[in-house]
Amino acid sequence: MPRSANKVATRRKRKKLLKLTKGYFGARKNVYTVAKNTWEKGQTYAYRDRRNKKREFRKLWIQRINAAVRQYDMNYSQFIGKLNEKDIRINRKVLADLAMNHPDAFKAIVDSLK
Repeated sequence: MPRSANKVATRRKRKKLLKLTKGYFGARKNVYTVAKNTWEKGQTYAYRDRRNKKREFRKLWIQRINAAVRQYDMNYSQFIGKLNEKDIRINRKVLADLAMNHPDAFKAIVDSLK
């Protein structure tokens, strides 16, 4: 008995992948094997960078807080240490937002630590 291949399913699978790689440069968009490799590599980058994005934002928040507290003769390390001492639980994202958009509220927090 001859071997039977499921051409319909194979075609659908290939079209689906080529649709995902639409807009890529050169053979990456229309040659199935190249497109498949490119797409898989892109997915690994996406997975990795979803985690890196969190790191980058935390670094940014810390820089903003540090810049803001230096106006009040304190550095980031001292500020966070005093926050922990006084048991004030505000995360860095909120602190950075206060420092940038609500300086009066941020100043109130700094004054409560001194």
